[in-house]
Amino acid sequence: MHQNPAPPPQPPSPGPSTAPRAAARAAAALGAGFLVLLVLVALRWHPLIAADGDVSGAAHRWAVRDREVTRVFRVLTDWVWDPLTMRLLCAAAAVWLVWRRSAWWTALWLAVTCAVATGVQQWVKAVVGRPRPVWRDPVDSAHYAAFPSGHAMTATVVCGLLLWLLHRSGPGRALWRTAVAAALVSVVGVGVTRVWLGVHWPSDVLGGWLSGALLVAVAVLVYERPRDGRRPLPPRRRG
Repeated sequence: MHQNPAPPPQPPSPGPSTAPRAAARAAAALGAGFLVLLVLVALRWHPLIAADGDVSGAAHRWAVRDREVTRVFRVLTDWVWDPLTMRLLCAAAAVWLVWRRSAWWTALWLAVTCAVATGVQQWVKAVVGRPRPVWRDPVDSAHYAAFPSGHAMTATVVCGLLLWLLHRSGPGRALWRTAVAAALVSVVGVGVTRVWLGVHWPSDVLGGWLSGALLVAVAVLVYERPRDGRRPLPPRRRG
């Protein structure tokens, strides 16, 4: 008697994503770190203020002495890593998501997160009201309050969100390493330029990094929460 062959074994179904738990732990740690720094800045904790002054003073002396480096840093901070440039990059990614993948929810999530980051940044600046460094021979100028650094926060948010979306699409090793390197250079580099140019204290930059990373973690939590009718980001087509 002829018997039909047994169906091939099926791979086990994947368990629940670990992304929400990892994002929740990251958000808790980053939130605690940012809250501690915020309190120390608001209370003008002397060791922090002294360290800020020492680092900023040394950086300003170098900026005055090395004018060529200062000019390069001004181009980088005003054009390459400027918050407007970062937001335009975010907008371009959102348009690409809609145009090439019809990922409307993901594009909206990306745009809204960047908009929220801008609002949070301005609100914290207004609440803390920290003065910027003042120099007799400034090499650059900036407006609004100092804490947190808007440049550092915006670069962290945009680079963090784009890196996470790229990781979900399953990039090749070379592309992933290149993207991570570019993001690290951008996030660290913009912080260095802001202190070098004398428009932020080091703790302002640290506050921008922490608050930006916190928003990325919260945004990942929001994205990964089950939602009826939401289409997951499709994998990148190879070839």
